[in-house]
Amino acid sequence: MSRSEPTQGGAVLEAAGLGFRYPGAAAPALTDVDLRVLPGEIRAVLGPNGSGKSTLLRLLLGVLRPDAGRALYLGRPVAAWPRRELAARVGVVHQAEEAVFPITVRELVAMGRYPHLGAWRAAGPADRRAVELALERCDVAHLADRSVATLSGGERQRARLARALAQEPETLVLDEPTASLDIRHEMRILELAAALAREAGVTVLLVTHNLNLAARYADRLLLLDRGRVAAEGPPRAVVTRDTIERVYGWPVAITEHPGPGRDAGAPQVVALAGRSAPAPSNVTENP
Repeated sequence: MSRSEPTQGGAVLEAAGLGFRYPGAAAPALTDVDLRVLPGEIRAVLGPNGSGKSTLLRLLLGVLRPDAGRALYLGRPVAAWPRRELAARVGVVHQAEEAVFPITVRELVAMGRYPHLGAWRAAGPADRRAVELALERCDVAHLADRSVATLSGGERQRARLARALAQEPETLVLDEPTASLDIRHEMRILELAAALAREAGVTVLLVTHNLNLAARYADRLLLLDRGRVAAEGPPRAVVTRDTIERVYGWPVAITEHPGPGRDAGAPQVVALAGRSAPAPSNVTENP
């Protein structure tokens, strides 16, 4: 697939003054949220439970329609995109989904090719190569003939990511992609996302609770608090003691990742035991 040129100042995904309230809710889920994700960028969306992360994701994907503001993809209102065309460009990995009928891992991953096949074209050699590569990249090739229903939570998450990669998307949206994963697979998924952005120009939107991984891998962070933007910018500007304590309501200290490589110096959050607990000797109170 050829890469599309983003419009409107280069943004791939854009939220402009987004607002949304669920029917019957006492307060809006989102209020006046702005976000611009550039080509090849890894952008992380963070925030406590109930801060509006999932709502923002649904608005950007066109699942919900905003009460205020605009949600754009490549400069075009997301609601104006034909669903098949949008599905061919944007790969999505949700935090959880239920398998409603028996299916093998290979069959699940092959579903990522559907937006490219249309109603009549059968899968060809290029489609099968994309499926096999995705299985290998996500370390589920050895599970290819297993039923999805027999997998652990972490294995299912890797299979869902493989489905998105088989799609060969221009944009990858990851909703808590490392949930249920052990440390090896957690790091492997983030390294893969970084490689796709760096080497293939894939734009990555990452929704996560993991402040430390976001600070290591994302180019910029958007921190939400009760439906509003609490902070936005590069990791060092967002992950500060004052900001994290204010948003999460818990005492923290900030240290720097020791590296090596690009991780060196990334801000890392250490949650303290209580308000009276002293900061560990190897962390600084201010980044």
